[in-house]
Amino acid sequence: MTRGSVAADEVVEDRLADFTRDKRIVVLSLMAVVTGVASAGVAYLLVNLIALFTNVAFFGRFSVSPVSPGANKLGVLAVFVPAVGGLIIGLLARYGSEKIRGHGIPEALEAILFGRSRMEPRVAVLKPLSSAISIGTGGPFGAEGPIIMTGGAVASLFAQLFHLSSPERKTLLVAGAAGGMAAIFSTPLAAVLLAVELLLFEWKPRSFIPVAIAAATAGALRVPLLGSGPIFQAVPHSSLGVTTLLVAFGLGLLAGAVSGLLTRLVYLSEDLFERVPIHWMWWPAIGGLVVGIGALVEPRVLGVGYETIEGLLRGEIVGTALLGLLVAKSIVWAFSLGSGTSGGVLAPLLIVGGALGAAIAPLSPVGDTALWATLGMAAIMGGTMRSPLTAIVFALELTHDINVLPGLLVSCIAAHAFTVLVLRRSILTEKVARRGFHLTREYSVDLPAIVRVGEVMDPNPPTAPATMTIEQLSALIARADPVIVRRQATMIVDEEGNLAGVVTRGDLIRAIDSPPSRTILDAGTASLVVAFPDEILMDAIAKMLEHDIGRLPVVSRTNSRHLIGYLGRGSLLEARSMFLEEEEFRESAFSRRRADALS
Repeated sequence: MTRGSVAADEVVEDRLADFTRDKRIVVLSLMAVVTGVASAGVAYLLVNLIALFTNVAFFGRFSVSPVSPGANKLGVLAVFVPAVGGLIIGLLARYGSEKIRGHGIPEALEAILFGRSRMEPRVAVLKPLSSAISIGTGGPFGAEGPIIMTGGAVASLFAQLFHLSSPERKTLLVAGAAGGMAAIFSTPLAAVLLAVELLLFEWKPRSFIPVAIAAATAGALRVPLLGSGPIFQAVPHSSLGVTTLLVAFGLGLLAGAVSGLLTRLVYLSEDLFERVPIHWMWWPAIGGLVVGIGALVEPRVLGVGYETIEGLLRGEIVGTALLGLLVAKSIVWAFSLGSGTSGGVLAPLLIVGGALGAAIAPLSPVGDTALWATLGMAAIMGGTMRSPLTAIVFALELTHDINVLPGLLVSCIAAHAFTVLVLRRSILTEKVARRGFHLTREYSVDLPAIVRVGEVMDPNPPTAPATMTIEQLSALIARADPVIVRRQATMIVDEEGNLAGVVTRGDLIRAIDSPPSRTILDAGTASLVVAFPDEILMDAIAKMLEHDIGRLPVVSRTNSRHLIGYLGRGSLLEARSMFLEEEEFRESAFSRRRADALS
């Protein structure tokens, strides 16, 4: 065996591996460490900016000590604080960058899918600033959307300093986003799952490994920067029984319905603002005014609300206060987000879900308020964001209450199933769709990556001897010869039956004025691009695209002149047809055994 054939065999075996092996993973992983460090720094900056603006806006002091805006003593004047914050955000968006509007994740999706994972430097500066102002002045938002957008922007800028491909830039962008989320919430595993379920649009080592490294790095740095341990101190629970899981299933369905209502409410608000006859720059101020009015009814709607989430998880908010919190938070959050201000969706969803779960606790024969608040939070998150695995692990990392895992699984999957069946898109992808883009979040193996050429090729290719003239082959085509006309090209073989060339219909047309004695080998192509029966269809398609041809002779790997088959565009459609048949054809095992017995 020659050295060339050994190398060819190694390439084939590598292409048929379980995962694509790319040494660039090492380079990207090293860059991911830097990205994780940067993400943790951005998260630290954002948390302190939020605290600073909260202290300045509601308490008139320069401090970065954590404080709840709902504890302010401004009275009626507090109504106007969110409106002023909204006005500043509107100005930043109009004269800085319009991309800072919204909760950040749709913008990150657009950059990944339609912007070749490139973000502008001003977004990296203005997004955390605008979000800190929005949340610090009482906006009912979370910090996760802004940190995803900001961490992604910083990582994208870092990636643009180097010669990287678009998928490699995407990997680092998502690594930055995951690192930011891991640093904000101390949930590195949930951050990685969010990347897989929402941002990466692939399952490959080249992306998963660097993203995991960035999240782990940022999660480790969170300890010295922002503290360790679970963010929310929850009451631990014992193992859950069958009755508890049945109630969890019902809660999941209810959470799915509420998730649908929240999604519709946000985009109903957005549609209403589109009809307002003033420039969009003023919309966040109007949304902020609604927030201020809502805070008069329920002060806990202001700000991120981490203390409210912890109160729900500890069962400290009960009775009518739960319903007031549920309704008020939903309305002011949806209306304010629809106005185009800057802020995230995750913390508000946790509050709404926690209030929903705690509200049904008195109706449940099992479990306590804290348990149902925990399951409600995860279910609303899983249903609204359509990321159930992220929601499950996120709740575990937030509370460290491992015994509630079965209940989380049941409630989150029930909510996810409900919203998938009822809603076409999630709260995160609806905005992308409204901007004229379409994306799908279903992961499946690419058909050309698993089918080999030998499975779809024509094993009986049309052939003609090299001595045949153009006139003779044209006559066969004119008479609709069943062997020749079924393909757009004819394989030319020599006296020994070996492949000598290919002649296409286009070659014959171009040679129509040639002398009658001219052979098809003269008119065709002797320098051939070929496929092998054991190579995957994706590689054969790549050859077609690279050389701008529509068909390939299939030859033996040990003898490139030994013709085995024909691969054309029709063969690619046949592969797709095979896949559709497997997807849509339904039969019972009994009927199959019966048919086999009769045959």
